[in-house]
Amino acid sequence: MSSTVLEPPRGVRRWVGLALSLVVLLATWSVVAAADLVEPHYLTPSPLQVWDAFIRANSHHAVGGGIDRVVRGEENYFLWEHLVVSLRRIGLGLLFGVLVGVPLGLLMGSVRWVGDLVGPYVDFLRSLPPLAYIGFLVAWFGIYDTSKVWLLFLAAFPPITLATINGVRGVRQDQLNAARSLGASGLQLTTAVTLPATLPDILSGLRVAVGFAWTTVVAAELVNGLPGIGGLAYLSGTQNKIALSVACILVIGLTAIALDAVIRTIEKLVVPWRGKA
Repeated sequence: MSSTVLEPPRGVRRWVGLALSLVVLLATWSVVAAADLVEPHYLTPSPLQVWDAFIRANSHHAVGGGIDRVVRGEENYFLWEHLVVSLRRIGLGLLFGVLVGVPLGLLMGSVRWVGDLVGPYVDFLRSLPPLAYIGFLVAWFGIYDTSKVWLLFLAAFPPITLATINGVRGVRQDQLNAARSLGASGLQLTTAVTLPATLPDILSGLRVAVGFAWTTVVAAELVNGLPGIGGLAYLSGTQNKIALSVACILVIGLTAIALDAVIRTIEKLVVPWRGKA
């Protein structure tokens, strides 16, 4: 008789692997923090210290060692409120990036001379680091949300545009010819053939844009960025509240992963044919 060993499903193995890697990471982090390899010791906060900073940032707590002064979260906002404000700014930047980038990408991909003319400017914007022009945006639009949304838009706009261009240029010519033979107009070709065929690339560009927006949010919130998770991460770092700064960084990273998972889920629902022959 032969015995068969039942292997756990792939999804279970994946989650077990992630859990084990997380345990190893936390254990290594705790050992490094306890070893005091960096002086002063508060520059290497332990996982428990970061967790305590996270809890304090989401609750009312006493400061100064006394009980007579109770503050609300950090900078008078809970951490989740800082996150919501940053999400709103990022959402607006992404929205404008889609509203401008998708039509422009469709035009640049369909009309070659437009692509040749505008393409270098899109590549120029894509190559610029956010800190290079945050000062100009603050000077032009002020220190409030307008300059921040503009910066996030400029971070999100190029990848969405370039992904749309690649999608348009990948549309099969026989699909376009078939639609033309049925009497489709130019607008109908765009809405019924080109745009649906390009949608997978647009969603991929949106995923990249979300990543760029999150990497830009700290720069966007350097000036008058409170409330805002990026502004709080920067301010806490300058005030040597390293545990709180690490907590903000972890929240930013985990939120970005969650948003990417949401986009991938939407992609599976909207374009289920992607990756299939």
